[in-house]
Amino acid sequence: MITELGIIAGDIWHYLDEHGRARLTDLVSALDKPRETILMSLGWLAREGHVKLEPENSDYQIELRK
Repeated sequence: MITELGIIAGDIWHYLDEHGRARLTDLVSALDKPRETILMSLGWLAREGHVKLEPENSDYQIELRK
C-alpha cells in the first residue's frame, strides 16, 4: 500500500505541476483513482510540505508549494 500511495503522490505532483492549482474533485476525476487513496497521498504530500490545501465550500483547492 505504501508503494501505491507514493506512486499516486507522484501522479498528484505531476498533475499540479502541469495544470497548476486544482480542486480536489477535479483531481479525483483526472487521476481516476479511489478518492480515499488520493486523500492519503495528499496527506503524505502535505505532511512533507509539498502542497497547500485550502478549504473552499465543500471542496478543497490544492496547489504545489513553490
